[in-house]
Amino acid sequence: MSKSFSFKYGFRNSLSLNLVGGLLAASLLAMPLLSEKAQARDYQFFDAEIHYQDAKQATDGMDFLLENMEKASIEKAMITGFAVTKKWASSSPRRPLAYGSDDSPVYWYSATDMLVYDAVKSLPESEQSRFYPFITGFNPTDLNAVDHIERLLKRDPGFWKGIGEVFTRHDLLSAMIEGERPIAHHPALMRVYKLAAQYDLPVLLHSNITSPYVKEFIYLPELTLSLRSNPDTTFIWAHAGMSSAIDLRQKVEGLPELVTKLLGEHKNLNILLSWTVVDQLYDEEGAPNDAWLDVVKAYPDRFAIGSDVVGGFSLLKAYMDKFRPFLDALPEDVAHQVASTNFLQWLPVTK
Repeated sequence: MSKSFSFKYGFRNSLSLNLVGGLLAASLLAMPLLSEKAQARDYQFFDAEIHYQDAKQATDGMDFLLENMEKASIEKAMITGFAVTKKWASSSPRRPLAYGSDDSPVYWYSATDMLVYDAVKSLPESEQSRFYPFITGFNPTDLNAVDHIERLLKRDPGFWKGIGEVFTRHDLLSAMIEGERPIAHHPALMRVYKLAAQYDLPVLLHSNITSPYVKEFIYLPELTLSLRSNPDTTFIWAHAGMSSAIDLRQKVEGLPELVTKLLGEHKNLNILLSWTVVDQLYDEEGAPNDAWLDVVKAYPDRFAIGSDVVGGFSLLKAYMDKFRPFLDALPEDVAHQVASTNFLQWLPVTK
């Protein structure tokens, strides 16, 4: 069973998670062994996508997260909540385990940001400095969203380092959201992008490149319009537009070539390699994909990696280790940029 059915769908601390974890760990271990030369590389990772809560707003907790960051050689991490929460409808005989458990909807949940805030603030300052919190708990179809975000920014100046993950075009998740469906170029988000530029905050945007049943990149105009209209805003495109539903139903062709084109045209665009796009980094034999190696080498300062764990942290090391063969196939200086330093350059603290 894939990651999408473990963390993305919210299973944690259960027999299901244990079974999923065992299967996933076995599949990860089945990847090609590193060469002696590759093993000599010592990566200190910046995990550019950790969701502290899942769709139930549940979490394994900060102590367990820190413990697993150490195991995974994660020195620093972006940390965010989960922008929606699952409704327990009266028609459901028991509390849903995850947002995909039944047909009841999900709704925007602003308290997710305060859960992250309290978790980070509970740490000693030396540990707080390892985390870079992003605001995610707002409705991206609400023109008031920009005011909600600015209130949080002013409440504790300097605490928040970015905005996102902003969910748009997220196949199953988008379909379950109560009310208007979010899209990347929604007028409410255009206001958020302007605020992000004002505060020098990057925006982590989830915007699928297509639907699970269409091979053409039908949602590309929504992304490019956002990029062109906000040249002073730093965008981080989550998963390069991929999702589990797309990956499950069709082979997406031409994505590294599209990414190359977009990076050349939009200086404010960066790519977060996480979730299902990781599988595209390798060919059918498990070797690093030459097309993806070429685009990363062409734009070595525009890529970062992230585990994209959601509320559960026991597989952090397995997820980060999955990047190692790809990183080892890059020039060593580029590999370290992608593994740790690029994401820091997109944040206000280093500018």
